Amino acid sequence: MNSIFRHTLFFFAFLTFVNVSQAQYKEFFTPSDTFNSKRFNTAVTIGSATYAGFATGLYFAWYKQYPQEGFHLFNDWNEWGNMDKFGHLYSSYFQAHLCYKGGKWTGLSEDKAILTGIICSSLFQGTIEVMDGFSTNWGFSLSDMAFNGAGIGAFVIQQKQWGEQRIKFKVSSVPVDYSNALFSSIDGTGFSSQQQRADDLFGASFAESFLKDYNAQTVWASINIKKFLSKDTRFPDWLNLAIGYGSENMFGGFENTWNKDGLEYDISGDVQRYQQLYIGLDIDLEEIKTDNYFLKGILSMLNIFKAPSPAIEFNTRGEIHFHLFR
Repeated sequence: MNSIFRHTLFFFAFLTFVNVSQAQYKEFFTPSDTFNSKRFNTAVTIGSATYAGFATGLYFAWYKQYPQEGFHLFNDWNEWGNMDKFGHLYSSYFQAHLCYKGGKWTGLSEDKAILTGIICSSLFQGTIEVMDGFSTNWGFSLSDMAFNGAGIGAFVIQQKQWGEQRIKFKVSSVPVDYSNALFSSIDGTGFSSQQQRADDLFGASFAESFLKDYNAQTVWASINIKKFLSKDTRFPDWLNLAIGYGSENMFGGFENTWNKDGLEYDISGDVQRYQQLYIGLDIDLEEIKTDNYFLKGILSMLNIFKAPSPAIEFNTRGEIHFHLFR
């Protein structure tokens, strides 16, 4: 998500400062009707550089800091309430769809563009899993790969069946109000709080929380209702039904226990982890009618995030909550 966030900011800067006419913008971003070798070579060059930079940067910024060993498997099912799994589904779907669009931009046929999406998304996600497989603290996760396949499959099936994406996967993040009440370590010699633990795990800033806080995140399937109705219906093109999954009260990967500065903490008896199902509304920004190609580009980029809107929460604690914005 960090990469998506930074590319979104870059996109806004690009639209703000680049002096390009609407006609030039439209011509450049309109998919080619026939194979365009110049565009294809440009896409391959940019894609290869992006992948190389992504893989190298990720290794040195993250994996190199931790001990490594021979390739091995790791069963991380139910870690972080499986929010990581749904993150894989979202990321693999998004990457497949984005690379498909890149293929169409170069003039590739529909089947070849779909194959491009499959290969690129599999390569990006597979690279992460292979690096995990050589890391002592983690390992190659078969369940992660399964959710990667589910995300790619969701893109492919829709594109093959309908020639479009009627169900888009999105993400949202709503900051959690953590408690500052102190609790002691198991031996009673140290103190911490939910807020302090969250800051240690997820960071204290909004940007860090948005990218890292599994308690705050929700992954959504945003369904364009109009596309399942008759063409002459007056139902809004842009109004979607959204179904989301979240998990909360997580202060450790599998349990609410941890070690800090040689002290052990255990709040699993007082803070129960639980899962959430959301049913709400969303806006399909790409269905908003406009002839302004600058605005179309902005709306397309923002459409990877769910629009803040009303939702009902059902959770495994047997509770039902209404959220004005989720």
